[in-house]
Amino acid sequence: QVQLVESGGGLVQPGGSLRLSCAASGSIFDYFRMGWYRQAPGKQRDMVATITSGGNTAYADSVKGRFTISRDDAKNTVYLQMNTLKPEDTAVYYCHRYQRGRDYWGQGTQVTVSS
Repeated sequence: QVQLVESGGGLVQPGGSLRLSCAASGSIFDYFRMGWYRQAPGKQRDMVATITSGGNTAYADSVKGRFTISRDDAKNTVYLQMNTLKPEDTAVYYCHRYQRGRDYWGQGTQVTVSS
């Protein structure tokens, strides 16, 4: 089993920044892809950013140029640097790991962008 623990969420004013972290533990093997998804109230869970084991990244159009995904494989941790936050970025952010044909999810961390 794989455990994913997110941290770094919170309340921030529009235009501010937050950095999310996701630490993986347990039965860690080489992964194919890790990433961040988000879900706002009453909406579906959408991809925000992903990074493959080869270092390829992908971003939702709504966050391109503002968010950056990175990883530290030695720490089994993936990060999401979020800059120039907007109220529409408010959501629960979930960490995801795809490893050996299985999907793993964290418990989620709340990000609220409000003045």
